[in-house]
Amino acid sequence: MFKSDLDQRRFETFIEINTLINSDYSNARELLQRIVESATRLTSAEASSLLLLNSENNKLYFEIALGSKGPELSRYSLHLGEGIAGWVAQHNRSLIVDDVAEDPRFFSAISKQIGYTTNSILAVPMRVKDRCVGVLEMINKRDGKVFDQHDLQWLEIFANQAALALQNARSFQRAREEISRLQDQVNADQGYHRLVYRSPAMAEKLELAKRVAETDSSVLIMGESGVGKELFAEQIHRHSHRSAGPLIRVNCAALPESLLESELFGHVKGAFTDAHADRQGRFELAHGGTIFLDEIGEFPLKLQAKMLRVLQQRSFERVGSSEQITVDVRIIAATNRDIEKAVQNGSFRSDLYYRLNVLPIVVPPLRRRPEDIPALAEFFLKQLNGETKKQVRGFTDEAMESLLAYSWPGNVRELENVVERAVVICRDDYIQPQHLMLSDHDASTEEHYHGKTLKDSINLFKRNYLRNALEQHGWHQTETAKALGIQRTYLSRLMKELDIRR
Repeated sequence: MFKSDLDQRRFETFIEINTLINSDYSNARELLQRIVESATRLTSAEASSLLLLNSENNKLYFEIALGSKGPELSRYSLHLGEGIAGWVAQHNRSLIVDDVAEDPRFFSAISKQIGYTTNSILAVPMRVKDRCVGVLEMINKRDGKVFDQHDLQWLEIFANQAALALQNARSFQRAREEISRLQDQVNADQGYHRLVYRSPAMAEKLELAKRVAETDSSVLIMGESGVGKELFAEQIHRHSHRSAGPLIRVNCAALPESLLESELFGHVKGAFTDAHADRQGRFELAHGGTIFLDEIGEFPLKLQAKMLRVLQQRSFERVGSSEQITVDVRIIAATNRDIEKAVQNGSFRSDLYYRLNVLPIVVPPLRRRPEDIPALAEFFLKQLNGETKKQVRGFTDEAMESLLAYSWPGNVRELENVVERAVVICRDDYIQPQHLMLSDHDASTEEHYHGKTLKDSINLFKRNYLRNALEQHGWHQTETAKALGIQRTYLSRLMKELDIRR
């Protein structure tokens, strides 16, 4: 191929990427990946990497690495001035090194650790307003050739494109984060929380909650402690025609029985020793809106008849009064108890249960929606970085495997606590498995297994995913296979291969 043909290809690639830079800022990593791939192909390099400079700690991180050992480079970083890339970043100058073994600036430790032989390097700075923000680096020109000035000139063009893409994407991300932060602040001021999920199971439940929101019927939200039942109550209220009204929250288990009646229904002056004035109850405060009764399973039996009357007639009397008060309130209740069992043993009225359970929603535990774990962990990490003023960049693959392998008996609330503990303990750029301190919290060898290789990790995910699906369908293989969109014989084979037993 003649050089003019190669230059034509480089020019066409330049135009293509430049168009992308000016049209799509939402996925910076994908755009940077395409730039590095193009630069690698058009300079005939065996491998390549794009390193970004963190100005706070003066370290270079491998954002993108291509080649046979590319995936292994993501765990490494360089100090400013360390290695060829570090020298380029420090001096903000391009560099061609034909024989790295003869250059004292070459940092050989990483090459030795990943088992890759580096002979020559072409590295150029990525600049934003003449300030170096990263380095684009090509490794080993193919066929034993060396990089020349022509390669350098074109790589500098690609580096400028990468810097522009990075600048646009960061500006876009900052604007998006500011909008999100302001929205979160508005929601927080109103007592609302963000519902973070990625799993189809949660998407399905959220869609159900939005449909339920259109009515005024009572809702009973069931699920284990910490799954996010209150967040579903918020979603129902916010998507209802009552959203402009108040959402009043009551934790029935947190109030002693002697105070619960007064808190819910209010009292008149002199009703009891400390009743120095008339007081509105939570039901009156919720007029025109929604009342959320958390832990309704703990509701005292002697007050259940009064609660049933409120559900049926939307009326009650304050403590110490015979005057009827009528309210316009939508009731949402939640429990982590087996209410049907409580009805059977007589600790919960069956008529109250049926009135509450008009529209039931069961929130699945975190172990049955593993797709949500990475999204939630990253959300909590970002939130905690802001609160603690730390700059933990993320989780190592091994740490994420640990999170995915754990059974989460405390669900989302426990995950948040684990991430908070890890951020406090972590002194590295990334959270490691030891920072999570999960080993003492899960006695199940199967659930706590950490995949050592990619194959192990994939099998771990498959095993947990299939077991959870089987549990959801009562271990009925035909129904499970149908829900998963696979043949029952294939499911049986997978169960045998992965040693999945009831």
